[in-house]
Amino acid sequence: MSNISVVIITYNEERNIRDCLESVKWVDEVVILDNYSTDRTIEIASRYTDKIFMRKWDGYGSQKNRAIERTTNNWILALDADERVTPPLADEIENLFQEGDPPMAGYELPYKVYFGNKLIRHGGWYPEYHLRLFRKDRGRFEERAVHEKIRVSGKVGRLNHFVEHYTYRSISDFIQRMDRYSTLSAETYFKEGRRIGWIQASFRAWFAFTQMYILRAGFLDGAAGFQLAILYAFYTFTKYAKLNELYTKDT
Repeated sequence: MSNISVVIITYNEERNIRDCLESVKWVDEVVILDNYSTDRTIEIASRYTDKIFMRKWDGYGSQKNRAIERTTNNWILALDADERVTPPLADEIENLFQEGDPPMAGYELPYKVYFGNKLIRHGGWYPEYHLRLFRKDRGRFEERAVHEKIRVSGKVGRLNHFVEHYTYRSISDFIQRMDRYSTLSAETYFKEGRRIGWIQASFRAWFAFTQMYILRAGFLDGAAGFQLAILYAFYTFTKYAKLNELYTKDT
């Protein structure tokens, strides 16, 4: 498909990148921006695209925007290496472009999110919608270190078929990533001058669990739902604890 470019940022994604790239073989341009991987990521990716660039890491938003700048098509489909475009979604996107340029500035895609091998159907995770398909001249990622979002100028529509997101392979994988994400979040909040006291941090952690497990029916996902609610509460408290630690070091 000649008017869409897929962009993916990578670092040591040999476990994921093949399945991701297999799912977008219908697109004629795939741009990968890699943070000097030390595993087989580049070797595997080079079988699918010759547009692989290296760049030192300076945050999720910045990396993704620099990848977009290296594309040649008018529309961007932004994916993470652990995401897969399902065949029905690929067909839906191709049909969207059959009559020329789509009318919207961007489109949100529904996500199926997996924890290990289990599809999470509750807790606010099903379906998740993320803006991932957009006109290059109308959208960019926020230049944030973590939890970056795409901002577009214009109307946004929604598609019906799914991206599959194999986000956390195990509890250990979750803890390793959340340690990194909580540090990046704390550093971002610190730069913004945000302050959260210990009582408020504790309440937000409690509310994260209550919202995910009870209000959004995470309990219906069984043990996985309980584990995720506990882990997200821990992540919520940890990022604010690290924020307070930064203020302590600054005094």
